[in-house]
Amino acid sequence: MKPSAPPTSSSQQMMTELQSLGLRLVDPKAGVASRRGGAGPSDHKAVTIDGRTIMVPVHTSTAWTSPFVAAAPDANGTSALLRDGVAVGRIGFPKSPRFYALQTLDGIPYSQIAMLHGADVLATTVLQTCIRYESRKKTCKFCAIGQSLAAGRTIARKTPEQLAEVARAAVLLDGVKHMVMTTGTPNATDRGAEILCESAFAVKAAVDLPIQGQCEPPDNDAWFQRMKAAGIDALGMHLEAVTPEVRARIMPGKATVPVERYFDAFVAAVGVFGRGQVSTYILAGLGDTVDSILSTCERLIGLGVYPFVVPFVPISGTPLEDHPAPEPALMRSILAPLGAMLTQAGMRSSEIKAGCGKCGACSSLAAFEA
Repeated sequence: MKPSAPPTSSSQQMMTELQSLGLRLVDPKAGVASRRGGAGPSDHKAVTIDGRTIMVPVHTSTAWTSPFVAAAPDANGTSALLRDGVAVGRIGFPKSPRFYALQTLDGIPYSQIAMLHGADVLATTVLQTCIRYESRKKTCKFCAIGQSLAAGRTIARKTPEQLAEVARAAVLLDGVKHMVMTTGTPNATDRGAEILCESAFAVKAAVDLPIQGQCEPPDNDAWFQRMKAAGIDALGMHLEAVTPEVRARIMPGKATVPVERYFDAFVAAVGVFGRGQVSTYILAGLGDTVDSILSTCERLIGLGVYPFVVPFVPISGTPLEDHPAPEPALMRSILAPLGAMLTQAGMRSSEIKAGCGKCGACSSLAAFEA
């Protein structure tokens, strides 16, 4: 696969606007089936602009009123992109991967075990349940981890054997380049690290595929060495929001793990995985100011942690379904200086071994790395 060309300022702007405003589709079946519900940012469809594949909201209330419309794709999967009825460019839709047509011996479709994200990333939620999700007082108000499970689009626990089988097929049939393993939080101790270890070990025994594991900071830093030894190449521990006030309001259960515990864990994890191989997800638009996000990012970069800032996507069926998505101008005011910070620090998404920051599909941040 040829490396993507550096984005032009117009494509950079288009990516940022599409991810904030969403996209309406003349043909909803174009490209890979859109992802609805589940852990992490969702209700997206993969869209390719100037050789870069990004995830664009298509099922949110914001997207339903978006000025952007994608015409029905031609035989090559390319569509005209219109804004307020005026053609502003052309976009593509990656084709559905071949491994989606397969199923396990016991009849579980591979797509219920792991999915294609972006253009070449295999992603799975190893455990589709969370100790916080069932409690209104503890749940993260943006989270839809239970939606895809309730709808029958996934299974609650993916076994190590299932993950290894699907990962091998995805590499052989579709050229997948790296894998993201996230998990709902199963307990208040290892917080999912043990499940990730078991899963990564099985995948690495089956196929040589870089893996990012994602969980809350475990209670014992010894888990970082264990995850590394199990085959996890990069680690994500996601802050989501950066100020205590916003964290307590948006994710009251997760906020009981204080920000300073995250930073202590970041230091320990960078010592194991290396500079630039530990990352954190930050959702812009939940109430944190631009200054608070950028100052936190500066601190993270100083520790060797890659801050992956993405626009908040209000998912239907969650308590924040009517919360507005951040305006494109807000995202540019964060991503432009953040991209400059990363460049100055010599920390680039392309050098991450695996994971969301390397994929870059849920944010246009990589386009701002000069």
